[in-house]
Amino acid sequence: MDIPAVSDDPLATPAAPAAPTLEYAGRTPYVSYTDADVLAGLIHPQTAEPLEVTFIVATQIMELHFQLLIHEWRRCVDRLAAGDVTEARAGLRRSAVVQDSLISSWQLLEPMSVVQYNRFRRSLGKASGFQSFAYRQVEFLLGAKNAHMLHPHVGMPEIHAAVQQSFESPSVYDAAVELLARRGLPVPASVLNRDHGVEHDSPDPGLVECWRLVYTATADGEAGATELSGLADELTAVAERHSTWRFVHYTAVRRILGAKPGTGGSAGLAWLKRAVDTPIFAELWQVRDVL
Repeated sequence: MDIPAVSDDPLATPAAPAAPTLEYAGRTPYVSYTDADVLAGLIHPQTAEPLEVTFIVATQIMELHFQLLIHEWRRCVDRLAAGDVTEARAGLRRSAVVQDSLISSWQLLEPMSVVQYNRFRRSLGKASGFQSFAYRQVEFLLGAKNAHMLHPHVGMPEIHAAVQQSFESPSVYDAAVELLARRGLPVPASVLNRDHGVEHDSPDPGLVECWRLVYTATADGEAGATELSGLADELTAVAERHSTWRFVHYTAVRRILGAKPGTGGSAGLAWLKRAVDTPIFAELWQVRDVL
């Protein structure tokens, strides 16, 4: 076999690249890897309103973001349980970038007026965003647990099992709090033993004190404290972005739908407003008051 000589001259003209392969039997490797043909076949508008296509695609883009967040946060829970704070923090940073992209996806719907939306709203039937099984897992992984929200998925056994697993399992925040206890912080027993299937949106004073100790130890230069305060900051960044998502969702619905009942029978705007007013990782916000 003839092997071409490699020049030692860094300024030498590189060899001409080989011509790309342009003939394939069946699906191209790109399409096979990304399922781009499957994605292209998932857009089925039911009216002549051009912005219905935008609405469908924007919703599907959001669903893909939810799946990526589920992937990152499940892995984060596993890494925290294993004591791998470095990789857990890296996953939280990656997920924050995903959240920024997710929030920006609402911009696709900015050109849509209430008149344009009403032209295809009837085609949604009873479809509503609160029925998204992926978004429900996102909320559960952040600790926003609501047993009633398991019911819409009962008719899809595999999906229901996945959603229920997220409901019953520790949230990202639960995993972080359990890590604090293993690191010797005085996490109250009532916090460690609390039901993972119950939302905890009121700050626990003992847990607030644990986070205060973490930040104080960092300020005092104690060994290892920076790792935990960094984890706290990254959790806070995730919580902040999710709160922003909720608010942008609320304002988009208020602009396009108003206060009318939601297509799925929910209270619509009032339903979303309650979510906006509910904190994520309450103690991480409360601790700022005592530092």
